[in-house]
Amino acid sequence: MRFSSTKSMAEEETSTRPEFPLGRVKKIMKLDKEINKINSEALHVITYSTELFLHFLAEKSAVVTAEKKRKTVNLDHLRTAVKRHQPTSDFLLDSLPLPAQPVKHTKSVSDKKAPPPPIGTRRIDDFFSKGKAKTDDSA
Repeated sequence: MRFSSTKSMAEEETSTRPEFPLGRVKKIMKLDKEINKINSEALHVITYSTELFLHFLAEKSAVVTAEKKRKTVNLDHLRTAVKRHQPTSDFLLDSLPLPAQPVKHTKSVSDKKAPPPPIGTRRIDDFFSKGKAKTDDSA
């Protein structure tokens, strides 16, 4: 006796199709100089894994937000959620910005520029900005 599935093959494929644009993920992956070619299956796995990870972070941050009786998730809620999950905390906590400190309104603080990124790296903002990003290598 055969069981018929309620979903057609086309519906199954669209349900596993990643929500992130594959081209953008591929560009981000190729920022690593050690990566030359990317297999389409590997691209799908990385994209889907990223979606699952961000969904996990959003859920955990929402729990923290609800516990603090707030309606908007902020950086402090995200940091708390990351701290509570040890595997995530091990690699992500150092990458998150520090909690906002009260800023003293003096000219010396506002005149300071952000330190340049380490040699051989660039800020992620450069990747998403329109036009060519300026790098230290072209100087």
